[in-house]
Amino acid sequence: MRVDAGLAKLLGLSRTIAAGLAENGGVLLDGQPAGKSDRLIAGSWLEITLPEPEHPVVVVPAVVDGMVVLYQDDDIVVIDKPVGVAVHPSPGWTGPTVVAGLAGAGIRIATSGAAERQGVVHRLDVGTTGVMVVAKSEHAYSWLKRAFKERTVEKRYHALVQGHPDPSRGTIDAPIDRHPRQDYKFAVVASGKPSVTHYEVLEAFRAASLVDVKLETGRTHQIRVHFSALKHPCVGDLTYGADPVLAKRLELTRQWLHARTLGFHHPADEQWVEFSSDYPADLQAALDLLRAE
Repeated sequence: MRVDAGLAKLLGLSRTIAAGLAENGGVLLDGQPAGKSDRLIAGSWLEITLPEPEHPVVVVPAVVDGMVVLYQDDDIVVIDKPVGVAVHPSPGWTGPTVVAGLAGAGIRIATSGAAERQGVVHRLDVGTTGVMVVAKSEHAYSWLKRAFKERTVEKRYHALVQGHPDPSRGTIDAPIDRHPRQDYKFAVVASGKPSVTHYEVLEAFRAASLVDVKLETGRTHQIRVHFSALKHPCVGDLTYGADPVLAKRLELTRQWLHARTLGFHHPADEQWVEFSSDYPADLQAALDLLRAE
């Protein structure tokens, strides 16, 4: 493998960061500096010098416009996440976050997890809206992390995809990993992590279809990647090949993708609970335009 690809696999880094390590002289092969495109040869001695860790991101309480608390008790808080809001702080992100919004609302969450994402058990993309849960107690954090790992959580999304998937009901079983050339994207690749998406068309329009999506796994960008691989990208998702003309006609500035329902066994009493979220205004408006055609 190339040095940048191999280091990304070995250390769990992005290829961009791995390439930067090599370019800065931080990678030695048998004592000699290795470039990012050099090859890793079996039996050679690999030495990596990692930079000093950055200062941890601090969560600053804030008011997050449009973020609604759907439910909370001593163990969990369920929110309706608006568009343009990240789940937790990360390097390079200066916009609003769910954890900052919860802190601003005076809601204390679990301290388990990395400092900037304490209590977070799953995520939604910045451009994806809908229902999500955050752990408030340490017990709930452990319970929910295990539930997501063991796939006992039911996650249903609604997506507006271009064209008409055939068959109208099916399963996409295709492994996902980082895009081999564009580090900010993900793609279906043979060496990726197992990824399974079930879908059913709910409503067909002339240029698009509204589909109900049930995730069996929860890879980053999974729905966007899988439907893009089928040549039916989410409407408005220009990153994954959507038609910009259709997006403009429907006045969409992001992917039409919404976390519709979330169900799981409650960590306090193991009773099944389920929460849902209505379409936000921009997604509903796009549907109304399609229905009027």
